[in-house]
Amino acid sequence: MKKILLAGVAAATMLAAGSAFAADLPSRKYAPVAPVVVAPVFTWTGFYVGVNAGYAWNVNDNKNYYGYTPYDYAYYGYGSSSNDGGFTGGGQIGYNYQIGQFVIGAEADIQYADLKQKGYWGYSSSGIDWFGTVRARAGVAIDRALIYVTGGFAYGGGGSDRGYYGYNDWYYRGNNSDTKVGWVLGGGLEYAFTDNLTAKVEGLYVSLEKNKNNYWLDDAYGYVGGSNKRNEFGVVRVGLNYKF
Repeated sequence: MKKILLAGVAAATMLAAGSAFAADLPSRKYAPVAPVVVAPVFTWTGFYVGVNAGYAWNVNDNKNYYGYTPYDYAYYGYGSSSNDGGFTGGGQIGYNYQIGQFVIGAEADIQYADLKQKGYWGYSSSGIDWFGTVRARAGVAIDRALIYVTGGFAYGGGGSDRGYYGYNDWYYRGNNSDTKVGWVLGGGLEYAFTDNLTAKVEGLYVSLEKNKNNYWLDDAYGYVGGSNKRNEFGVVRVGLNYKF
């Protein structure tokens, strides 16, 4: 019995000594690691709306020819003076979709344009008052910068007033405001200053149908003159977009 009691006391003593030794060892508890926050990567994907302003100039191949009537030998005009260019401005709406570094999309815009032309000896005012485009866009994104090309459908028009006269009478007076269609090509650079605000610099070349006017008449005789004017113009503009 004594042996059993002594063995129990020895075992208890050894357990107590082991617990005390373990309490003296260094703690293995570590401080919690702070979570890593990854900033979202900017993407060009999304709808956008914006405004733009710039300069447009004619690159027309104009041909004007005039004559006179045998009735009064009155000449009806010589040549023309053109407005080489002026202000253009308007708005745009579009959508981009980014695949890796490549961005594809579509954009439509509508613009005011000061591209009237004026003739002299008599009166003539014709040209483009407004135009619009519906274009595809394709480009390469370098972080927040986008270099792109663009092209597609163009349309435009404007009032066209004419009056040619002899010595005493107006022989022809007319107005034409037909809408003309054509194509557009260009390119640009766009940069995102924030996740929602971008700015761009863009250049376009627009080619629309020709103006053809051939029926200037007096009271007693027939054809007097005509014109054949191409509607081609360049555009350089800056724009500001809000991306949703």
